[in-house]
Amino acid sequence: MQACSLQLSRSQKGVAMVEFAITLPLLLFLLLAIGEFGRMLYHYNNLLQANRDAVRYVAGQAWDSNLGRVEIDSVLEGRAKNIAVYGAPSPQSSTVVPGLTTADVQVSTVGTEHVQVRIQYVFQPVIGNGLPALLGDAIPLGIPLVATTVMRGL
Repeated sequence: MQACSLQLSRSQKGVAMVEFAITLPLLLFLLLAIGEFGRMLYHYNNLLQANRDAVRYVAGQAWDSNLGRVEIDSVLEGRAKNIAVYGAPSPQSSTVVPGLTTADVQVSTVGTEHVQVRIQYVFQPVIGNGLPALLGDAIPLGIPLVATTVMRGL
């Protein structure tokens, strides 16, 4: 009885190492995916906060009491875009989210009393722009993030 169990354990000696070698890439991929998802949520949260700051600034400055409606001129639009991108009315050296530009920000009016700021940003994972495909084009990895806020003019 004892000789049989000893022989069985010798034949199973390297199985754990083989199983570990098979599952390690899957576990690393899962860990990377969870990290990238967290990074994407962090970027989206920063976009939402920058969007709220910009629309709050525009809503406070855009109301024209003589006309009784909101008016957005080019100077106010430029400042709002800078607030959305840099966090301040004038351009700074660092952006709120890496790769965000003022071209990604749109400032507009909604009706006569409301203003809208919309930010469209494409999140790029750390591993690159796309995965190579066996057939056809590469699979794009960019995820579009859109933040839109509407606020009544003050």
